[in-house]
Amino acid sequence: MIEPVNGRALEPEDEARAGIYGLIARLFYAAPDEGVLAQLLHANAFEGSQEPVALAWRELVAAAKTAFPVVLENEHTELFVGTGRAEVTPYLTHYTIKYATDNPLVELRQQLKRWGMARRETVHEPEDHIAGLCETMRFAIAVQHRADEEQKEYFERFLYRGAIAFCDAVSASPKAVFYRLVARFARAFFELEREAFEML
Repeated sequence: MIEPVNGRALEPEDEARAGIYGLIARLFYAAPDEGVLAQLLHANAFEGSQEPVALAWRELVAAAKTAFPVVLENEHTELFVGTGRAEVTPYLTHYTIKYATDNPLVELRQQLKRWGMARRETVHEPEDHIAGLCETMRFAIAVQHRADEEQKEYFERFLYRGAIAFCDAVSASPKAVFYRLVARFARAFFELEREAFEML
C-alpha cells in the first residue's frame, strides 16, 4: 500500500492505476531490463478479466517471458531514438498541433508549474515525452492525490489524444515487435481511463 498523504491512504484502484501509468512510462522511456521484465511476469493484474486491456496485458506478459533485454534495447532505439530521425516520435504534441501558432508545450509547462512539478535538470527530453506525461499522471494520483476532476482535465488536455495517436503509430511501424504489444496495452488502458473519466 502506498503511504498515506495528509492522513489519507490511496484506494487500491488508484494504487493500481498509478502503477500502470508508472509501468507505461518506464517501458517507453527505456527498454526493459531483466528487473522490469521480471516485474511484468510476477504482476497480478487483470486476473480473470476479459476486457481488452486484460487481453492486451496477457499478450504483453507472454512476450516478456521470451524477451531478451539486448533485443528490446535495439528495438527501442530504432523506434524512438534512431540516428537522425526516430521511426516514431514519443513527443505527444507532435500528434496534436493543428496550427503553426499552437504551442501546447507552453501550456503543459504552465500546468506542471501549477502542480509544483518541473523537469529534472539531468533530463534532456521535453516535458511532452509520453513517459514524462504518464509519470506526471502517476505522481498526481499516488503522491499528490489530485482530485478526479483535476486528473480528468490533465488527461484530456495533455495526454489522451496524443497518446492514442502515438500508440497507433507504434503499432503501424514494421520495426515494432515487443513494442507493438506495449502500445496495444497502453492504448487499451488509456481508453479505459477515458471511459472512467466520462462517468464523473
